[in-house]
Amino acid sequence: MEIKRPLAYRARPTTLDEIVGQTHIVGKNGIVRRMINNDQMFSLILYGPPGVGKTTIATVIASNFGINTYKFNASTDKKAQLREIVQVSINYGALVIIDEIHRMNKDIQDFLLPHVENGNIIMIGLTTNNPYHSVNPAVRSRTHILKLTGISSKDIIKRLKQVNKAFKDELMSSIEENVYEYIATSANSDIRTALNSLEILNMAYPNTNITLEMTKKVLMKPSLSLDKDEDNYFNILSAFQKSIRGSDVDAALHYLARLIAMEDLDSILRRMTVIAYEDIGLANPSVINKMDACTRSCERVGFPEARIPLSLLVIDMCLSPKSNSAVSAIDKALEDVMSGKTPKIPNHIINVANFEDKDKYLYPHDFNDALVYQQYLPDELKNKIYYKGKETGKYERALKAQNIKIKAVLKK
Repeated sequence: MEIKRPLAYRARPTTLDEIVGQTHIVGKNGIVRRMINNDQMFSLILYGPPGVGKTTIATVIASNFGINTYKFNASTDKKAQLREIVQVSINYGALVIIDEIHRMNKDIQDFLLPHVENGNIIMIGLTTNNPYHSVNPAVRSRTHILKLTGISSKDIIKRLKQVNKAFKDELMSSIEENVYEYIATSANSDIRTALNSLEILNMAYPNTNITLEMTKKVLMKPSLSLDKDEDNYFNILSAFQKSIRGSDVDAALHYLARLIAMEDLDSILRRMTVIAYEDIGLANPSVINKMDACTRSCERVGFPEARIPLSLLVIDMCLSPKSNSAVSAIDKALEDVMSGKTPKIPNHIINVANFEDKDKYLYPHDFNDALVYQQYLPDELKNKIYYKGKETGKYERALKAQNIKIKAVLKK
């Protein structure tokens, strides 16, 4: 019996124009399209969630340059395989697509990187993890890092229709428009999942007009409101967060009920965790511990009982004092860093022995209240203030007062 490849595999795009989403990378002005048009190859790391096109983009790049291409999985493949690739690359060059590059062992890195550096090998790393946190700096420094984003429902529907047309001899059932919308929204930005759903529906209902009710019976996804005049799934999540942020307990419970009806516990818990940190934060940090306890309870009991701890915590979060001071502070700091404001660190807080012109570091614990004046920020940012405390809760009022006291002591 011949094994048939999944539709998602067979329908993988072979050109940039077939790729939906990721226009910032493969669109008219995207870096990958420019790279191909200019016939200039360089090493990349593509990172983003599953099913958004990392492998597809890497494969399309390879096909456009006609170079010897090899796939290497950093989790399972061995160094001996790289030795064989390197031998070929010395004479002919090679492109190596490295899956799960964040798991690359140091000995493999040490062996591979000189060949990447001298141009014998072009490397395209694929990862779902943020490479700025998970990939060795030696690897990062030899690559251009491109972030892929989740694919919109509109783009997923576009691709589903393209595939349905291209494989019409195999996918012979007709699909109602609301079924496309249901598949796309349920796929949660993962085009591979959407194509798998399209394939299984055609297997379940061959040569049939497939309706939304038929789709729900096969895919067993939660019932979502997908009418064009109503909120979709992500709008409900947004309304849920905004209702808690706005302290409207009844609205928040309404949107929580709609989310519970969808039975997507992971999404509810993820969003509530964000709310705990982003919207309540330092005004009532105990909510963060309650969020952790709620998560453990919900995962232990599942639905329908999970509705009880969720309801309890949503009410608590709605009526809690609110503060976004922490997220505002880090966003301001990130804005400075991302705009290039990364000046030289003051000498006295650099851990380098015998540093020239190094001022003495003053150990705070040797002073009253562990406070002593010395400069920590670079000269160019010396008087910069990122954190501005609010007074919406007792805890942050105390933090604000402590911050004022510290700054008074440290002010020279």
